[in-house]
Amino acid sequence: MVTRIFTHSDCLEHDTPLGHPERADRLRAIEKVLSHDIFDPLERFEAPLADEDAILLAHPQEYRQRVKQAIPAEGRAKIDEDTSVSPRSMDAALRAIGGATAAVDAVFNRECDNAFVATRPPGHHAEKNRAMGFCLFNNAAIAARHAQQQHGAERVAIIDWDVHHGNGTQDIFWDDPSVLYCSTHEMPLYPGTGAESETGAGNICNVPLRRGDGGVAFRDAMDSVILPRLVQFSPDLIIISAGFDAHYRDPLAELTFTEDDFSWATAELMDKAARFCSNRIVSVLEGGYDLEGLALSVAAHVGRLMKG
Repeated sequence: MVTRIFTHSDCLEHDTPLGHPERADRLRAIEKVLSHDIFDPLERFEAPLADEDAILLAHPQEYRQRVKQAIPAEGRAKIDEDTSVSPRSMDAALRAIGGATAAVDAVFNRECDNAFVATRPPGHHAEKNRAMGFCLFNNAAIAARHAQQQHGAERVAIIDWDVHHGNGTQDIFWDDPSVLYCSTHEMPLYPGTGAESETGAGNICNVPLRRGDGGVAFRDAMDSVILPRLVQFSPDLIIISAGFDAHYRDPLAELTFTEDDFSWATAELMDKAARFCSNRIVSVLEGGYDLEGLALSVAAHVGRLMKG
Protein backbone atom coordinates (compact mmCIF):
# COMPACT_ATOMS: atom_id res chain seq x y z
CA MET A 1 0.00 0.00 0.00
CA VAL A 2 1.09 3.56 -0.73
CA THR A 3 0.25 5.67 2.31
CA ARG A 4 0.58 9.42 2.62
CA ILE A 5 0.65 11.47 5.77
CA PHE A 6 -0.38 15.11 5.80
CA THR A 7 0.63 17.42 8.64
CA HIS A 8 1.95 20.96 9.18
CA SER A 9 3.81 22.91 11.85
CA ASP A 10 1.06 25.58 11.80
CA CYS A 11 -1.09 23.08 13.68
CA LEU A 12 1.29 23.41 16.64
CA GLU A 13 0.39 27.10 16.86
CA HIS A 14 -3.21 26.55 17.93
CA ASP A 15 -2.56 27.43 21.57
CA THR A 16 -4.69 25.90 24.31
CA PRO A 17 -4.53 26.63 28.04
CA LEU A 18 -1.90 25.00 30.26
CA GLY A 19 -3.09 21.53 31.21
CA HIS A 20 -5.61 21.32 28.39
CA PRO A 21 -5.75 17.76 27.00
CA GLU A 22 -5.91 18.88 23.34
CA ARG A 23 -2.40 20.31 23.05
CA ALA A 24 0.41 20.63 20.56
CA ASP A 25 2.38 17.83 22.23
CA ARG A 26 -0.10 15.41 20.68
CA LEU A 27 1.31 16.11 17.23
CA ARG A 28 4.86 16.02 18.54
CA ALA A 29 4.22 12.54 19.95
CA ILE A 30 2.87 11.40 16.58
CA GLU A 31 5.80 12.93 14.71
CA LYS A 32 8.24 11.17 17.02
CA VAL A 33 6.70 7.71 16.69
CA LEU A 34 6.39 8.02 12.91
CA SER A 35 10.06 8.99 12.65
CA HIS A 36 11.02 5.36 13.31
CA ASP A 37 12.67 3.77 10.30
CA ILE A 38 9.81 1.29 9.81
CA PHE A 39 7.80 4.29 8.65
CA ASP A 40 10.37 5.42 6.08
CA PRO A 41 8.13 4.30 3.18
CA LEU A 42 5.48 6.84 4.20
CA GLU A 43 4.97 9.64 1.69
CA ARG A 44 5.13 12.80 3.79
CA PHE A 45 3.36 15.96 2.64
CA GLU A 46 2.68 19.32 4.20
CA ALA A 47 -1.02 19.97 4.64
CA PRO A 48 -1.89 22.86 2.32
CA LEU A 49 -3.65 25.96 3.59
CA ALA A 50 -7.27 25.55 2.56
CA ASP A 51 -9.22 28.41 1.08
CA GLU A 52 -11.67 29.73 3.65
CA ASP A 53 -14.52 28.89 1.29
CA ALA A 54 -13.83 25.19 1.97
CA ILE A 55 -15.40 25.75 5.38
CA LEU A 56 -18.70 26.45 3.61
CA LEU A 57 -18.89 22.84 2.44
CA ALA A 58 -20.13 21.93 5.93
CA HIS A 59 -20.86 25.22 7.71
CA PRO A 60 -22.79 28.40 6.83
CA GLN A 61 -21.00 31.65 6.09
CA GLU A 62 -22.34 33.31 9.23
CA TYR A 63 -20.76 30.60 11.35
CA ARG A 64 -17.40 30.97 9.61
CA GLN A 65 -17.46 34.70 10.34
CA ARG A 66 -18.41 34.12 13.95
CA VAL A 67 -15.41 31.84 14.53
CA LYS A 68 -13.06 34.26 12.75
CA GLN A 69 -14.31 37.15 14.87
CA ALA A 70 -13.73 35.15 18.05
CA ILE A 71 -10.01 34.78 17.35
CA PRO A 72 -8.02 37.27 19.44
CA ALA A 73 -5.06 39.36 18.29
CA GLU A 74 -3.14 38.06 21.30
CA GLY A 75 -3.66 35.67 24.17
CA ARG A 76 -6.61 33.29 24.10
CA ALA A 77 -10.38 33.58 23.89
CA LYS A 78 -12.95 31.03 24.98
CA ILE A 79 -15.65 29.81 22.62
CA ASP A 80 -17.08 27.51 25.29
CA GLU A 81 -15.78 25.97 28.50
CA ASP A 82 -13.73 23.38 26.61
CA THR A 83 -12.86 25.20 23.41
CA SER A 84 -10.53 28.16 23.02
CA VAL A 85 -8.85 30.01 20.19
CA SER A 86 -5.57 31.90 19.87
CA PRO A 87 -4.10 34.19 17.18
CA ARG A 88 -2.96 31.31 14.92
CA SER A 89 -6.01 29.10 15.38
CA MET A 90 -7.49 29.93 11.98
CA ASP A 91 -4.24 29.00 10.23
CA ALA A 92 -4.17 25.69 12.11
CA ALA A 93 -7.81 24.99 11.27
CA LEU A 94 -7.25 25.76 7.59
CA ARG A 95 -4.26 23.39 7.55
CA ALA A 96 -6.45 20.69 9.09
CA ILE A 97 -9.10 21.25 6.42
CA GLY A 98 -6.45 21.49 3.71
CA GLY A 99 -4.85 18.25 4.81
CA ALA A 100 -8.18 16.43 4.76
CA THR A 101 -9.18 17.70 1.32
CA ALA A 102 -5.69 17.11 -0.12
CA ALA A 103 -5.84 13.54 1.16
CA VAL A 104 -9.17 13.08 -0.63
CA ASP A 105 -7.63 14.44 -3.83
CA ALA A 106 -4.65 12.10 -3.50
CA VAL A 107 -6.70 8.92 -3.13
CA PHE A 108 -9.10 9.82 -5.95
CA ASN A 109 -6.24 10.80 -8.25
CA ARG A 110 -4.60 7.44 -7.44
CA GLU A 111 -1.47 9.11 -6.12
CA CYS A 112 -1.75 6.90 -3.04
CA ASP A 113 -4.01 4.17 -1.71
CA ASN A 114 -4.80 5.78 1.63
CA ALA A 115 -3.79 8.72 3.79
CA PHE A 116 -3.54 9.78 7.42
CA VAL A 117 -4.09 13.44 8.32
CA ALA A 118 -2.19 14.34 11.50
CA THR A 119 -3.50 17.83 12.24
CA ARG A 120 -5.29 19.79 14.93
CA PRO A 121 -7.69 21.16 16.04
CA PRO A 122 -9.90 18.08 15.66
CA GLY A 123 -13.34 18.39 14.13
CA HIS A 124 -16.03 15.80 14.81
CA HIS A 125 -17.81 17.77 17.56
CA ALA A 126 -18.21 20.86 15.35
CA GLU A 127 -21.86 21.10 14.34
CA LYS A 128 -23.18 23.15 11.43
CA ASN A 129 -23.48 26.25 13.59
CA ARG A 130 -21.58 25.47 16.77
CA ALA A 131 -17.95 25.02 17.81
CA MET A 132 -17.52 22.73 20.81
CA GLY A 133 -15.51 19.89 22.29
CA PHE A 134 -12.09 21.28 21.23
CA CYS A 135 -13.38 21.52 17.60
CA LEU A 136 -13.83 24.56 15.37
CA PHE A 137 -14.69 23.15 11.93
CA ASN A 138 -15.65 19.62 10.98
CA ASN A 139 -12.68 18.32 8.98
CA ALA A 140 -14.19 14.90 8.19
CA ALA A 141 -17.48 16.41 7.03
CA ILE A 142 -15.69 18.93 4.81
CA ALA A 143 -13.59 16.11 3.33
CA ALA A 144 -16.75 14.12 2.55
CA ARG A 145 -18.41 17.06 0.81
CA HIS A 146 -15.18 17.76 -1.10
CA ALA A 147 -15.16 14.17 -2.36
CA GLN A 148 -18.73 14.54 -3.55
CA GLN A 149 -18.31 17.92 -5.22
CA GLN A 150 -14.83 17.58 -6.70
CA HIS A 151 -14.63 13.85 -7.44
CA GLY A 152 -18.22 12.81 -8.03
CA ALA A 153 -18.42 10.46 -5.06
CA GLU A 154 -22.03 9.38 -4.70
CA ARG A 155 -21.70 7.65 -1.34
CA VAL A 156 -19.21 8.50 1.40
CA ALA A 157 -18.96 6.52 4.64
CA ILE A 158 -17.55 8.09 7.81
CA ILE A 159 -16.52 5.60 10.50
CA ASP A 160 -15.89 7.24 13.86
CA TRP A 161 -14.19 5.23 16.61
CA ASP A 162 -13.36 8.18 18.87
CA VAL A 163 -14.47 7.48 22.44
CA HIS A 164 -16.76 10.52 22.28
CA HIS A 165 -19.72 10.57 19.91
CA GLY A 166 -19.26 12.77 16.85
CA ASN A 167 -22.35 14.88 17.38
CA GLY A 168 -21.13 17.43 14.85
CA THR A 169 -20.79 14.95 12.00
CA GLN A 170 -24.17 13.49 12.87
CA ASP A 171 -25.72 16.97 12.88
CA ILE A 172 -24.28 17.91 9.49
CA PHE A 173 -25.41 14.72 7.73
CA TRP A 174 -28.58 14.01 9.73
CA ASP A 175 -30.92 14.08 6.74
CA ASP A 176 -28.46 13.17 3.96
CA PRO A 177 -28.58 9.52 2.85
CA SER A 178 -25.55 10.04 0.57
CA VAL A 179 -23.32 9.95 3.67
CA LEU A 180 -23.28 7.01 6.07
CA TYR A 181 -22.13 7.94 9.59
CA CYS A 182 -21.26 5.06 11.95
CA SER A 183 -19.93 5.58 15.46
CA THR A 184 -18.77 3.53 18.41
CA HIS A 185 -18.37 5.56 21.60
CA GLU A 186 -18.67 5.36 25.36
CA MET A 187 -22.10 6.25 26.69
CA PRO A 188 -23.04 8.02 28.86
CA LEU A 189 -20.23 10.48 28.17
CA TYR A 190 -19.72 13.88 26.58
CA PRO A 191 -21.45 15.19 24.49
CA GLY A 192 -24.49 13.14 25.53
CA THR A 193 -25.61 12.20 22.02
CA GLY A 194 -25.20 8.92 20.11
CA ALA A 195 -28.10 6.71 21.21
CA GLU A 196 -29.04 3.80 18.96
CA SER A 197 -32.38 5.52 18.34
CA GLU A 198 -30.64 8.44 16.61
CA THR A 199 -30.83 7.27 13.00
CA GLY A 200 -31.29 10.41 10.88
CA ALA A 201 -32.54 9.53 7.41
CA GLY A 202 -31.55 5.91 8.03
CA ASN A 203 -27.93 6.89 7.42
CA ILE A 204 -26.85 7.25 11.06
CA CYS A 205 -25.64 4.14 12.88
CA ASN A 206 -24.70 4.55 16.54
CA VAL A 207 -23.37 1.65 18.60
CA PRO A 208 -22.79 2.96 22.12
CA LEU A 209 -20.44 1.05 24.41
CA ARG A 210 -20.44 0.94 28.19
CA ARG A 211 -17.84 2.08 30.67
CA GLY A 212 -15.11 -0.55 30.92
CA ASP A 213 -15.80 -2.13 27.53
CA GLY A 214 -12.71 -3.14 25.61
CA GLY A 215 -11.66 -4.77 22.38
CA VAL A 216 -14.17 -7.62 22.55
CA ALA A 217 -17.15 -5.25 22.67
CA PHE A 218 -15.62 -2.99 20.02
CA ARG A 219 -14.95 -5.84 17.61
CA ASP A 220 -18.44 -7.21 18.16
CA ALA A 221 -19.95 -3.79 17.40
CA MET A 222 -17.93 -3.57 14.22
CA ASP A 223 -18.60 -7.16 13.13
CA SER A 224 -22.30 -7.32 13.93
CA VAL A 225 -23.49 -3.81 13.09
CA ILE A 226 -21.08 -1.37 11.45
CA LEU A 227 -19.29 -3.55 8.89
CA PRO A 228 -22.55 -5.04 7.57
CA ARG A 229 -23.97 -1.51 7.19
CA LEU A 230 -20.81 -0.50 5.34
CA VAL A 231 -21.12 -3.45 2.96
CA GLN A 232 -24.77 -2.61 2.34
CA PHE A 233 -23.89 1.03 1.66
CA SER A 234 -21.06 0.21 -0.81
CA PRO A 235 -19.15 3.49 -0.41
CA ASP A 236 -17.01 5.33 -2.95
CA LEU A 237 -14.77 6.56 -0.11
CA ILE A 238 -14.24 5.64 3.53
CA ILE A 239 -13.27 8.42 5.93
CA ILE A 240 -12.14 7.46 9.42
CA SER A 241 -12.66 9.88 12.27
CA ALA A 242 -9.63 8.42 13.99
CA GLY A 243 -9.80 9.28 17.65
CA PHE A 244 -7.58 7.18 19.89
CA ASP A 245 -9.06 8.18 23.26
CA ALA A 246 -10.76 4.80 23.68
CA HIS A 247 -7.27 3.49 24.51
CA TYR A 248 -7.05 2.15 28.05
CA ARG A 249 -4.42 4.78 29.00
CA ASP A 250 -6.56 7.78 28.04
CA PRO A 251 -7.58 10.09 30.90
CA LEU A 252 -10.87 11.39 29.47
CA ALA A 253 -12.90 8.18 29.26
CA GLU A 254 -13.11 4.61 30.49
CA LEU A 255 -13.06 2.27 27.52
CA THR A 256 -10.12 -0.13 27.46
CA PHE A 257 -9.05 -0.58 23.84
CA THR A 258 -5.47 -1.46 22.98
CA GLU A 259 -3.50 -0.45 19.92
CA ASP A 260 -4.16 -3.93 18.51
CA ASP A 261 -7.87 -3.12 18.42
CA PHE A 262 -7.24 -0.06 16.27
CA SER A 263 -4.99 -2.12 13.98
CA TRP A 264 -7.71 -4.78 13.63
CA ALA A 265 -10.40 -2.20 12.84
CA THR A 266 -8.12 -0.56 10.30
CA ALA A 267 -7.61 -3.89 8.56
CA GLU A 268 -11.34 -4.56 8.47
CA LEU A 269 -12.02 -1.16 6.89
CA MET A 270 -9.20 -1.72 4.40
CA ASP A 271 -10.82 -4.99 3.37
CA LYS A 272 -14.08 -3.17 2.64
CA ALA A 273 -12.25 -0.34 0.87
CA ALA A 274 -10.57 -2.89 -1.40
CA ARG A 275 -13.96 -4.39 -2.24
CA PHE A 276 -15.92 -1.22 -2.84
CA CYS A 277 -13.77 1.86 -3.41
CA SER A 278 -10.38 0.98 -4.90
CA ASN A 279 -8.70 1.06 -1.45
CA ARG A 280 -9.64 4.72 -0.87
CA ILE A 281 -9.39 5.54 2.85
CA VAL A 282 -8.75 8.95 4.37
CA SER A 283 -8.09 8.86 8.11
CA VAL A 284 -8.40 12.14 10.01
CA LEU A 285 -7.05 12.55 13.54
CA GLU A 286 -9.63 13.33 16.20
CA GLY A 287 -9.01 12.66 19.92
CA GLY A 288 -6.37 10.83 21.93
CA TYR A 289 -4.95 12.57 24.98
CA ASP A 290 -2.49 10.23 26.67
CA LEU A 291 0.67 10.80 24.67
CA GLU A 292 1.98 7.25 24.96
CA GLY A 293 -1.38 5.69 24.19
CA LEU A 294 -1.81 8.06 21.26
CA ALA A 295 1.62 7.29 19.84
CA LEU A 296 1.19 3.53 20.15
CA SER A 297 -2.25 3.67 18.57
CA VAL A 298 -1.23 5.89 15.67
CA ALA A 299 1.78 3.65 15.00
CA ALA A 300 -0.49 0.59 14.87
CA HIS A 301 -3.07 2.36 12.70
CA VAL A 302 -0.63 3.85 10.20
CA GLY A 303 1.44 0.68 10.14
CA ARG A 304 -1.67 -1.25 9.14
CA LEU A 305 -2.59 1.32 6.49
CA MET A 306 0.87 0.80 5.01
CA LYS A 307 0.79 -3.00 5.09
CA GLY A 308 -2.73 -3.76 4.02
